[in-house]
Amino acid sequence: MDLEYGRCRSTSKKNFWKKTLLLAYQSLGVVYGDLSISPLYVYKSSFAEDIHHSETNEEILGVLSFVFWTLTLVPLFKYVFIVLRADDNGEGGTFALYSLICRHAKVSLLPNRQVADEALSTYKLDHSPEAKNSSKVKLVLEKHKFLHTALLILVLLGTCMVIGDGLLTPAISVFSAVSGLELSMSKDQHQYAVIPITCFILVCLFALQHYGTHRIGFCFAPVILIWLLCISGLGLYNIFNWNPHVYKALSPYYMFKFLKKTRKRGWMSLGGILLCITGSEAMFADLGHFSYTAIQIAFTFMVYPALILAYMGQAAYLSKHHHTIHQIGFYVSVPESVRWPVLVIAILASVVGSQAIISGTFSIINQSQSLGCFPRVKVVHTSAKIHGQIYIPEINWTLMILCIAVTIGFRDVKHLGNASGLAVMAVMLVTTCLTSLVIILCWHKPSVIALCFLLFFGSIELLYFSASLIKFLEGAWLPILLALFLVTIMFVWHYASVKKYEYDLYNKVSLEWLLALGPSLGIARVPGIGLVFTDLTSGIPANFSRFVTNLPAFHRILVFVCVKSVPVPFVPPAERYLVGRVGPPAHRSYRCIVRYGYRDVHQDVDSFESELISKLADFIRYDWFKAHGVIDTCNEDDGSQSGASSSEYKLAVIGTVSLSGTPAFEIEENVQPASVSVGFPTVESITDGLETMGPVGIVERRVRFAVDYESEADSRPEMNIQLREELDDLYGAQQAGTAFILGHSHVRAKQGSSLLRKLAINIGYNFLRRNCRGADVALKVPPASLLEVGMVYIV
Repeated sequence: MDLEYGRCRSTSKKNFWKKTLLLAYQSLGVVYGDLSISPLYVYKSSFAEDIHHSETNEEILGVLSFVFWTLTLVPLFKYVFIVLRADDNGEGGTFALYSLICRHAKVSLLPNRQVADEALSTYKLDHSPEAKNSSKVKLVLEKHKFLHTALLILVLLGTCMVIGDGLLTPAISVFSAVSGLELSMSKDQHQYAVIPITCFILVCLFALQHYGTHRIGFCFAPVILIWLLCISGLGLYNIFNWNPHVYKALSPYYMFKFLKKTRKRGWMSLGGILLCITGSEAMFADLGHFSYTAIQIAFTFMVYPALILAYMGQAAYLSKHHHTIHQIGFYVSVPESVRWPVLVIAILASVVGSQAIISGTFSIINQSQSLGCFPRVKVVHTSAKIHGQIYIPEINWTLMILCIAVTIGFRDVKHLGNASGLAVMAVMLVTTCLTSLVIILCWHKPSVIALCFLLFFGSIELLYFSASLIKFLEGAWLPILLALFLVTIMFVWHYASVKKYEYDLYNKVSLEWLLALGPSLGIARVPGIGLVFTDLTSGIPANFSRFVTNLPAFHRILVFVCVKSVPVPFVPPAERYLVGRVGPPAHRSYRCIVRYGYRDVHQDVDSFESELISKLADFIRYDWFKAHGVIDTCNEDDGSQSGASSSEYKLAVIGTVSLSGTPAFEIEENVQPASVSVGFPTVESITDGLETMGPVGIVERRVRFAVDYESEADSRPEMNIQLREELDDLYGAQQAGTAFILGHSHVRAKQGSSLLRKLAINIGYNFLRRNCRGADVALKVPPASLLEVGMVYIV
């Protein structure tokens, strides 16, 4: 047995490493494309401040020392060994950090939060909510409302800078790669050829986005691998051929010598040096597509050594060529015999690096939209097999136009580098701030450790950020202007969405009003299913009362559907649907809350409709079994089940994962929220969750549930008749057709509002609402089945 166990363990370990190494190889094309092409423009941008290296080589060795220690401290130490561990169920990025913070402290501004969301299996908390060893930082954050807003603005700022990087990276990378033609052309030919060629490549790159990267993604990793081998080989050649002693620059002493000699010009050149770490944020943002170990291996053993050799090789060449007739750049250090093949590989690598950042921009905008922080846009999923590969037409063409405009407008690496550098450092500063909060709130480490992390890495990034900011008039104004514009749009959209929700919450109709509607008031029930979409998780929305008032009829089966986002990356299908009754069974009214994570793929309307009907049928069976005593409950601990007084608040989690084993089993149940599992011969998996709309005390107890299968079919014929009638009504209504009832809102600021609020609501939000995709497009509702109810919101 020991031999067999050892053999199985050895095989499992072998498969793990085989899979990890494969992921590490695949990550080269997706994660490291942007970071790998930085040698094309780092030295050229660094020496753009009239710094001329002397015979002592103190300038070039100082820049090399800065590049080495920047690559070592930021991507290697900060990201690979610290930030990558701050994952959210394996997902990384700005929203992952914000999601973690929101789950461990009550700082979220998402309005429709439910206690039941904390029962999600992906809603991981390191400690149970009863263990209240709250830090002072957490107490201060939760106490002050303005800190919640400030935290959201910080996250939006980081998001906008990532979008800015998605605009600037294709421009600077492709432009730098194509600039290699200057060594094979006259100055006049180069001047008129590089810009058109760069723009042509950019147009082709953006025009191919709608096909999806999965069609050509198989060649991404080989291109970057060949590029890394190419630049490391060139680096070794230049080191041994020109200056084998260039390794001395790895000493931090050369950084101080560089700054001492060049002073202000040297400090300003840091804005070019920081370009060596562009793309480092992708390691964290793309964590969900790979694994921590794979990304760590790929960077530590492949990308990092190749980049260090490339920069050392360029420095070795430049140290022996002080008076070259060409500007300092990557291609001057490439031997003439291999210059054309290297140029082709560089262009291909720049396209791959640009593709990665464009895909990342699509992803982060989709996350912003799912959390109600971005106007609705059309999201196209380009791959049915590979999760996360999306295409957003509006964003794609906007990026293309802006990217070409920036390329034509700036026309040189210096200004593009200044703009790109500021965007990169702003994102890294936001990540550093959020990670320091994660260290305290989520990892429960002492505040001193978080402060040390913030001061050490924050001071490095602030130094580089200041060097970029000083070049405001030389290109750095672009990401700042773009970020302010996007933050304004995102915050106005989020603010107005929250105010709309508060208006709906204040004006919602009571359950008694709905139950009182009947033939005596001239209200008719027509065949079919009416899906009333609302942001409310309880109560009857005001738009439905407006609908019934103007058209005194509603469908035989009425379902109030709330599609909401929760601060987790994914919601398992078995936990997605919360279903309950609205009123007695005879009323045939239900509530369905559909929960998605910020990285989840929203379903197509056909599959959503059929799955919703299936979940309603499962809930109807479960509710009848429970109401008529087919489900026997035995409390093993004393303690009565507390619940809401109205069936309006009793929701069941209807799952899709089959249960195996005996029909009776034990689970842990919390009153906040209750979570039990029941096995049925006709229902795959049903979990009953008691949804309470306010905080309640937490009482742990064990509950045993069993289904009395023998009596289910024989001793309760009246229950079977009523159950069959309700199911027949449901399926008959499905055959009659489904109508999607959505609100068509117009929002106005109330009288007495400030001028800023009136501008934001009356002009800003309404302009965005009229020019973005409608809710029917976002929910993929067929026009023939759409009913829109006009509503005026005074907020």
